Amino acid sequence: MRTLALAAIQTAPVPHDPEATWQRFADQVRATRDLFPHVRLVVVPELLLAAEGALLQPSEGDRMEEAAVAIPGPLTDRIASLAVETGLWLVPGSLYERGDGGRVHNTALAVSPEGAIAARYRKVFPWQPYERTAPGDRFTVFDIPGAGRVGLAICYDGSFPETVRQLAWLGAEVILQPTLTPTRDREMELVCARANAWTNQVYVVNVNASDSAGVGQSTIVDPEGIVRQQAGPGEEILVDVLDLDAVTRTRTYGSSGLNRPWSQLARHGASVQLPMYGGGGFVTPAWHTEDPDTQP
Repeated sequence: MRTLALAAIQTAPVPHDPEATWQRFADQVRATRDLFPHVRLVVVPELLLAAEGALLQPSEGDRMEEAAVAIPGPLTDRIASLAVETGLWLVPGSLYERGDGGRVHNTALAVSPEGAIAARYRKVFPWQPYERTAPGDRFTVFDIPGAGRVGLAICYDGSFPETVRQLAWLGAEVILQPTLTPTRDREMELVCARANAWTNQVYVVNVNASDSAGVGQSTIVDPEGIVRQQAGPGEEILVDVLDLDAVTRTRTYGSSGLNRPWSQLARHGASVQLPMYGGGGFVTPAWHTEDPDTQP
């Protein structure tokens, strides 16, 4: 059995205080390790370490510009040291990354227990017109030895079906989606989390900020679209052990033992014209195996 034990910490920053927020984050990661020693990975909400304030809470200066950091740099070195200390995979939400030409990206990282940056993902679909970060141009997956492949998405990315479909095509079995939603459209994000999990047969771990930074309701959805856990509005920790072989089973025999979209795409997708993507048909992913019902 391939499993991934993880903890999604629904928490909030200390508004406009990056150092205090860092200490809070580091203490929460250490407490998670001590309380739940079987956990291998910890994920927290979007832009947590940028110490954003509540939606209507004013701040002096330009928070995005002030919080933007180089990757790698001193902040990622701190994250790497914490990963080494705790022996955990860390997905520290996302950071404001200062990229080429001074452009600022909303960037999620995955840091290994050895302190290496295993993945860096720049949010492809910023929440425009409200979010001012520059969009990324590609999707990112990484491998956890002995478990499986993980994809990264950030908040509003989940509203675009292309995001999770591409990550699943790249072989992701779990999607980690740090989120910072303080608004009432959270209900639609939960709908998207279930739809993305079901249509792509992946786990979706969507971890939102707790109040007052966000409205909470973090969720873990299985590859059949069934909600395993959902938080309330306050600070919580969702601990779960994901059976990644369930992804293989669901893709092979169907959600509810019925629906097999990847097999159908493999059979007929190449002949379907997709003009919005330049007209080409679907290309079968490298990980796909034959539908068992078609075998002699």
